[in-house]
Amino acid sequence: MEIAMSLDILFSPFEHKSLRLQNRIVMAPMTRSFSPAGVPTTEVAAYYGRRAPEMGLIISEGTVIDRPTASNDPAIPHFHGERALAGWKRVIDTVHAAGGAMAPQIWHMGIVAPHASGWKPPAPMEGPSGLVVPGEAGGVAMSETDVAETVAAFGRAAAQAKRLGFDAVEIHGAHGYLIDQFFWTGVNQRQDRYGGVTLPERSRFAVEVVRAVRSAVGEDFAVILRLSQWKQQDFAVKLARTPDEMVAWLAPLAEAGVDIFHCSQRRFWQPEFEGSDLNFAGWAKRLTGKQTITVGSVGLSGEFIAAFQGESSRPDPLDELIRRLTRGDFDLVAVGRAVLSDPHWVSKIREGRHEHLKDFTREALATLF
Repeated sequence: MEIAMSLDILFSPFEHKSLRLQNRIVMAPMTRSFSPAGVPTTEVAAYYGRRAPEMGLIISEGTVIDRPTASNDPAIPHFHGERALAGWKRVIDTVHAAGGAMAPQIWHMGIVAPHASGWKPPAPMEGPSGLVVPGEAGGVAMSETDVAETVAAFGRAAAQAKRLGFDAVEIHGAHGYLIDQFFWTGVNQRQDRYGGVTLPERSRFAVEVVRAVRSAVGEDFAVILRLSQWKQQDFAVKLARTPDEMVAWLAPLAEAGVDIFHCSQRRFWQPEFEGSDLNFAGWAKRLTGKQTITVGSVGLSGEFIAAFQGESSRPDPLDELIRRLTRGDFDLVAVGRAVLSDPHWVSKIREGRHEHLKDFTREALATLF
């Protein structure tokens, strides 16, 4: 069967700087909220350890940097403090013992809606201009001192990732969280050097974060940056509307130290611009020459935002994914809900056991299976 033969490219090794991966499949970062007081538990370590033998790379759930309001959820893991870092040391040791590779995703939520539990951080949430969505206040505008301290906190988290033995680090710059809020003119109304009319001007904060991370880990440690055009606050937002606008956005980030762009779409097969079937990851690779990760409903029929609202998804063929990977559009493929539901998804794909693939249901979110 032609598609089965072409799966070889998905299971070919990948090497870049500190990364030595057995295949091209990445476990996408997925918030789980199973870390009480921000401390990853032995159950969290076991959850990642079960998937480590099969994945090329695991990217952790978002884990927050050392800022008082980096998180709106008390069960989101921290990437600072003695107890939390000891928990992450247990995680990476478990993953390595199982033959896997892993990067933490370091994160600051910025200004987001309050958590459903009613829990609140110890200070008002912080963002570029105090806005949670365009025209609606939800927190406070960061001072330049706040910005500088946040940049430094990202750098410290990256240094800890390398110290603990992780294989790379990912910066979360997508989905309407803090870094992405600086990109987005709808909520970045600043008049100082961190604002501006153009996307490159509003990218200054992200560039400084990348530089701090690169400085903290050195040149040989892989730095991944996750980006998206869409926002959780508004799916229709498009930061870069043309290839020229995209290269003006991405090139300074690449120059600052990004090795791999993790290009988030809700559906990976959707073209980014008219006149080409290239998706976001395809354009990012073409425009910057950097390695890229594609992601967005890989292996499932429905997209992940709907999943959080209760929509189930069925297994979906990988033909289009393989076609694009073979063409060289991107280098790695991130899979989320499919491996959340089934730690053996990769083996089943490799062995052609499609009849054993599982549907994704919302119930999977309630467990660390």
